Amino acid sequence: MIVRNFLDAPAKIQSIHAGKGVGKNARVFDQADFDTPLKFINYVELEPGATIGVHRHGENEKVYVVLSGNGAMIVNGERQAVKPGDIILNKPGWEHGIENTGQQSLNLFVFEVDRDIQNS
Repeated sequence: MIVRNFLDAPAKIQSIHAGKGVGKNARVFDQADFDTPLKFINYVELEPGATIGVHRHGENEKVYVVLSGNGAMIVNGERQAVKPGDIILNKPGWEHGIENTGQQSLNLFVFEVDRDIQNS
């Protein structure tokens, strides 16, 4: 059994994908932990006004799970409000980013999966 507490995971305070402001970015599980195409699970905290910059991944799918706070997800130029309980799927090649539009921290899980099982 492998159990990790995402609140205790070592974190970096950094700009994420050249976003505005900084976020707490904690790698909870890395590709070496998995026997599947799952690449990582991160726990992210964005302070009000901070963003994960708009970016694109070629062959990876990325999933954002909103745990708390409010924000706006941008996918392929379309902007949509997101709230706790929302799960956002970004398909391979889609451009995406997220902004904390609320007054509290926006807390997320971010999962990335390699589309090509041969390369994982």
